[in-house]
Amino acid sequence: MDDTLYPLSTGLNLACRKNIEGYMLKHLLMEESEVPKLCVDLYREYGTTMAGLKAFGYEFDNDEFHAYVHGRLPYEKLKPDPVLRSLLLSMPQRKIVFTNADQAHAHQVLNRLGLNDCFDGIICFETLNPPNYTNVPTDTHLLTWSKSFNKDCNQVESGCFNSKTQILCKPSVEAIEAAIQIANVDPRKTLFFDDSARNIASGKAAGLNTVIVGRSDLVPGADYALNSIHNIKEALPKIWEVEGELQQMIQSPAVETMVLA
Repeated sequence: MDDTLYPLSTGLNLACRKNIEGYMLKHLLMEESEVPKLCVDLYREYGTTMAGLKAFGYEFDNDEFHAYVHGRLPYEKLKPDPVLRSLLLSMPQRKIVFTNADQAHAHQVLNRLGLNDCFDGIICFETLNPPNYTNVPTDTHLLTWSKSFNKDCNQVESGCFNSKTQILCKPSVEAIEAAIQIANVDPRKTLFFDDSARNIASGKAAGLNTVIVGRSDLVPGADYALNSIHNIKEALPKIWEVEGELQQMIQSPAVETMVLA
């Protein structure tokens, strides 16, 4: 979702990092001189800074962290995108958002972009990291589904969530495999769009067909490269063709395709 459905140039990514650093200073009482480097290092090692902090034993409330980090983002920089909305609504396939962020942030972004009704479901932080690992009902905030997409996160083996200090998130292959199972999709017949080269590599390892977004060059594990999400139709026209032809297309050997905005 982030930096994929909208460009990196909006500045939300940088603002988010600054908020994370602020949380580390104010709530975890870390040394100011150490925070910027530690924030980046943990992100690179664990997928998110939050996951790294938990792995290092820092205890804090997940909802409080997300409220601090995302609650003060400049969402006004995100504007409705009627072109992308039209593209998404014209796609006959089921479409699912998969984000490391919390559901409140996901809803803010999708609403600001005018895309909230373009997806059949959202797999977010709460989906992969529910506070209660058993007997999770489908009508709580732990899952954020819409339309007819209504799968229970208990379908993922509880062993994935056996540690309160271990956050399940991309680029972990385990997280992507969990999302595949939750969404109940065949990875061989599924396209995975992401702006992160690490996530793309893990998506390919999990058996997905992969599309790197936000750059014109292919990265390891990427089948397609889109400089902009708006180039989907140029790069993957068969998405709009009959289902059988799409399945044949994405099951064939990877075709290296680069499309410039």
